[in-house]
Amino acid sequence: MTQGARNNHLKEKLYQLTLDDDRRVATNALWVFTHFAADDNVWLFAKYDQLIERAITEQDVTKLRLILTLLLRQPFDEEAIRTDFIDFCLARITDARAPYAIRAHCIKLAYEQMRYWPELLDELHQTLDLISCEPLSPGLRSAWKQVMKKILSCNVY
Repeated sequence: MTQGARNNHLKEKLYQLTLDDDRRVATNALWVFTHFAADDNVWLFAKYDQLIERAITEQDVTKLRLILTLLLRQPFDEEAIRTDFIDFCLARITDARAPYAIRAHCIKLAYEQMRYWPELLDELHQTLDLISCEPLSPGLRSAWKQVMKKILSCNVY
């Protein structure tokens, strides 16, 4: 029902459900957004800052994972980068207590934000080197390899 540009009012209602006090309602609504078609996902671009604020403050790991999934589908422009979100991602990458999916998403999100500046890419490279010595899940190892390959192809090294 929310598909298509004519149904933006329904997308807004669905988005409001992501803020519901009932955890199940909120996570189900977030899950629906993660399955939006690319054209419908564009509607969420206007929620960029709100999604980042929610990610930084979210305590529920399921909601956080879903919010990070939505942020991975957002464009990260050089002018709109938020250092507080970069710091959040770097902290989660090295947090061994954080779920693997959140750490993997944060690796990818950190790269998307830091790719414009060689000095920040160097910091990300150092962070990824730091975690390379610990046992990584297959998903986390895959995200690590994908981003390391991108960093090394930037000719920073």
